[in-house]
Amino acid sequence: MAHVLGPQERTLAEAGTVGQRGMITSLDPRVRIVMSVLFAVVVVSLSTLPALAAALMIALALLMLSRLPWRKTLKRMAMMDSFIIFMLVLLPFTMPGDPIFTIWGFPASWQGLWKAVEIALTANAVILTLMVLVGTMEPVTLGHALHRLRCPETLVHLLMFTIRYIDVLHEEYQRLRAAMKVRGFRPGTNWHTYRSFGYLVGMMLVRAIERSERILGAMKCRGFSGKMLLLQDFTLTRRDIVFAAGLGALCLALILVDFA
Repeated sequence: MAHVLGPQERTLAEAGTVGQRGMITSLDPRVRIVMSVLFAVVVVSLSTLPALAAALMIALALLMLSRLPWRKTLKRMAMMDSFIIFMLVLLPFTMPGDPIFTIWGFPASWQGLWKAVEIALTANAVILTLMVLVGTMEPVTLGHALHRLRCPETLVHLLMFTIRYIDVLHEEYQRLRAAMKVRGFRPGTNWHTYRSFGYLVGMMLVRAIERSERILGAMKCRGFSGKMLLLQDFTLTRRDIVFAAGLGALCLALILVDFA
């Protein structure tokens, strides 16, 4: 029988395939997290188009090194672009500057167009890098790595429990929706629908609280004291150091290009 991956066994972005390994996935998760944050901070601080274009090329190179299916990964990145496309389209019309053309009395400026391109390059470079370096981790590995990096234990616990029980809450939602359909509920644009969905959200919260209390009791019975016991140990290798030094040098080069 085929093994079905649970929520804690899937990668964050689910962009890769099971059993597929590249250079990126063999690196220390702590190095991947730190370097992705460093790269994101550097890219956000850039302000020139050549430097931003170079940053996007670096992100694409990391995608090639990770051996992820590039079509599926870029498709997921395009889904992110759909959230900012309206802002990018409207930005030339809302930012003053030298006009390019006019539509219905609203002039589009060159300055607004370049700012829109700058935002698009920044967002895509950062998101693609995060998908490659962080999104290819298993969520449990991410939690362990964050704990090793001395992140607050409360936030790490929240992340781990969210990953573990988000599918449980989704199944609870499906059961409640099925019960509503059995009772003849059909959504519409009326007060009965709004009230029913309000009851649905309230019942979800009530059941989530009840389940959390049962889970906490079960964990205390098993000796849980609020501390995370990690069975996974991380060690830095020469490959990790070379990767961190190489990506750090590229970040420095981006800063120099931006100033030049």
